[in-house]
Amino acid sequence: MRLTTTPITVDAYRAYGDVLSADREDVAARPANQGTAARKNDQLRIEHDRAGARANFASFRCSPRTEWPMPLLLLEKHAHSTQVFIPMNATRYVAVVALGGDAPDLATLRAFVVPGRSAISYRPGVWHHPMIALDAVTDFACLAWEDGTPGDATEHPLTGDISLERPPSDTTNKDMSS
Repeated sequence: MRLTTTPITVDAYRAYGDVLSADREDVAARPANQGTAARKNDQLRIEHDRAGARANFASFRCSPRTEWPMPLLLLEKHAHSTQVFIPMNATRYVAVVALGGDAPDLATLRAFVVPGRSAISYRPGVWHHPMIALDAVTDFACLAWEDGTPGDATEHPLTGDISLERPPSDTTNKDMSS
């Protein structure tokens, strides 16, 4: 199976998570910081269901992928927590996601190119590939609720020939809402 990317939109990504971006035209802005900023609230839903878990704000430094088509060898999920990735220096990156229960439903496998000025979340239980940096080394801030047990994350190896095509270099989407 060869997976191709599409530019992320709020609607196309909704089943997998949320998109946080100042570019979202579907979220009303209100003035902030003495009129020098536009604030857009409630773009991400954060969930967790384990009383003993704590918020873990981590950083990831991801090397850009160089092998194309890129083999997809595993997906992972966090059954008990939203996971949020906030790019700190990205031009763009790829989010590969799938729905499913004990195993990913490959019929729902999608790959989205995300502009570097946008953050994403994965809903609890959404299968996803580790972050895929494009173009340059990319740093992300990551938030998830964890308690240090194996329940924090589940990995599922992918069998068969599943690969991701290289995204076109002009893949951007300023209007996140459609």
